[in-house]
Amino acid sequence: MDMLDAFFTKFSELINITLVYSTALIFGALGGIYSERSGVVNIGIEGLMVSGAFASAVGSYYAEQADMGSLSPWVGLICAMVFALIFALIHAVATITFKANQVVSGVVINFLAAGVTLYLVKMLFNGAGQTETLNDVFSKWRIPLLADIPYLGNAFFTAYPTTYIALILVGVTYYVLFKTPFGLRLRAVGEHPSAADTNGIKVKRIRYIAVMLSGLFAGLGGATITLTTTSAFSHNTISGQGFIAMAAMIFGKWHPFGAFGAAMFFGMAQALNNFLRLFEFSKHIPQEFLYMLPYVLTILVLAGAVGRSKAPSALGEPYDPGKR
Repeated sequence: MDMLDAFFTKFSELINITLVYSTALIFGALGGIYSERSGVVNIGIEGLMVSGAFASAVGSYYAEQADMGSLSPWVGLICAMVFALIFALIHAVATITFKANQVVSGVVINFLAAGVTLYLVKMLFNGAGQTETLNDVFSKWRIPLLADIPYLGNAFFTAYPTTYIALILVGVTYYVLFKTPFGLRLRAVGEHPSAADTNGIKVKRIRYIAVMLSGLFAGLGGATITLTTTSAFSHNTISGQGFIAMAAMIFGKWHPFGAFGAAMFFGMAQALNNFLRLFEFSKHIPQEFLYMLPYVLTILVLAGAVGRSKAPSALGEPYDPGKR
């Protein structure tokens, strides 16, 4: 009985850690879904998450300096969304208005975000390679009564507020995309923009809104990492999480619930890295293998998903009203 209790205790801890690592991926994947469902490829999710992570660290730091206390991380979240929105707007203008190659524009966003944030960190923090460590970051919230359920309470109902927000937004995104007129228009624009235009739908406007939403969501993803895990921003804070979020989006077939499941899968791969260290046998496993596990799984999953996941029909195609 003691062994069974120990097993379920450890398993609940693994699920809880998985939620921690999955939250940023969920935000990034949802942001990618909005953009790509409208027909705009967004390779720049990584850069948008970098910009969000940076802005949340800086915003929270200055909020702390202003003695805002526990409100500081919430200020950081708002700053993250605004700053990521700026980079998303650049991507939208380039790809929708000027019809630039969407993949190239996304790659440029990744490099631009990395360069701009590193420059600003050095400028704001006297040449340092990272921001100051934050004192006021998010702590885990226990949901009354539910958190007291054996095993399940620790696994699911003792989590960071950003995790609860991400889980709620999965349901909200599903409802918006599949149960509202706006969602129908957005999906129509991604599947057949000329037909949507014929029916009076403003294709460019919908795509602009979708790309901007991707910036807001991805910015939240980057902020989540800063405000729950690292407590500071540096050039390697995101470390490919944006690309893993894109893999979750593709593996989840551009569906909110599918992307959520895929994000949980990748999050567990990252959680295992920390979880296995609790056991004695992990000392015999090279740490490099544990660190590369989520990235190897990403490659394998994407390789298996090629040909099985059907992207929106007009994905990657700039809309030209002159062509029918």
